Amino acid sequence: MTDPQHTHADRTDQDHAGHDHAGHDHAAQDTTGAEELRDIAEVSSVEIITSACVHLMSAAAVKVGLADDEDTGHYQDLAEARKLITALAGLVTAAAPEIGNEHARSLRDGLRSLQLAFAEALPFPDEPGKAPGEKYTGRVS
Repeated sequence: MTDPQHTHADRTDQDHAGHDHAGHDHAAQDTTGAEELRDIAEVSSVEIITSACVHLMSAAAVKVGLADDEDTGHYQDLAEARKLITALAGLVTAAAPEIGNEHARSLRDGLRSLQLAFAEALPFPDEPGKAPGEKYTGRVS
């Protein structure tokens, strides 16, 4: 049942006042977006690239099975890990000349550790050059 005193025109006026039908304040969202833009503008590209790599590494480590699941004691999804490691290898390889050897070295070390952990987790080894990321990094052993 609708309130006859609350007409469609009233809802339209509220929409134009910066609120939607759910009562969200768009002005507050715009301010937050502007703050986020200012924040990201102050972050160096090296930090953003490194942060993205760390997120990929963390997710890949979990999917390889290097983290314990509270319920089962072990978690592993090698198909997902393969995708994450390959994406990480592509990013590290492409970014290395841009971010410098100091930053790239630690990322390459982390990538190599994940590739080796992945190889250990496989029941049967991948063919040479077919392991995750090897098309970017070459054979890892």
